[in-house]
Amino acid sequence: MASAPDWLIRQGFPESLRQQAATLYFEAFAGKLGSLLGRDGRGIDLFKRILDPEFAVCAVTGDQTQLLGIAGFKTAKGSLTGGKFSDLVSVYGWFGTAWRAPALSLLEREPIDDQLLMDGIAVASQARGLGIGTTLLTAIADKAASLGMDSVRLDVIDINPRARALYERFGFVPMETESSGPLRHLFGFRSSTMMQLDVGQWLKAKSQTK
Repeated sequence: MASAPDWLIRQGFPESLRQQAATLYFEAFAGKLGSLLGRDGRGIDLFKRILDPEFAVCAVTGDQTQLLGIAGFKTAKGSLTGGKFSDLVSVYGWFGTAWRAPALSLLEREPIDDQLLMDGIAVASQARGLGIGTTLLTAIADKAASLGMDSVRLDVIDINPRARALYERFGFVPMETESSGPLRHLFGFRSSTMMQLDVGQWLKAKSQTK
């Protein structure tokens, strides 16, 4: 297990850690996407193809051989999990893509002006308790501030209370909750809550703690 001095935060991840990034991301969202993307390895294969390190901040060991955490974001220029229709076809074939693509589109969220949209956050099980989740959220908020964004937005599902508690401690405020309706059997959750962080207020609070 990594100890506090053994890790650092960096922009993106090196290609040598792409497999680790795909595995960590899929495992973190298997409850939400496992039934849709498949727990037979294809979900990990998809993320291995599509993850774009330009839209992520990561926690890695000091020698950068292990990925301990990853937080993605989405702007008008792209996202961590963007990908293309052809990526789905390459992993699932035409038939498998025909029903997965519409379902995945229901989970898509688009960024709006002056708002950074988070594209998932995950911390490796062996690295929990080190403050990596909070540090990744700090890096995301800093990124939003550097881009001149007013807020950071994310969605958290009802079956992930630990993540919601982390977001609330950090300063995210719940805005609205949306039911997944009859699709809950496919997605594995009953509802998702949109949460928002006011970057200006966060920067003010940050400066007062220094």
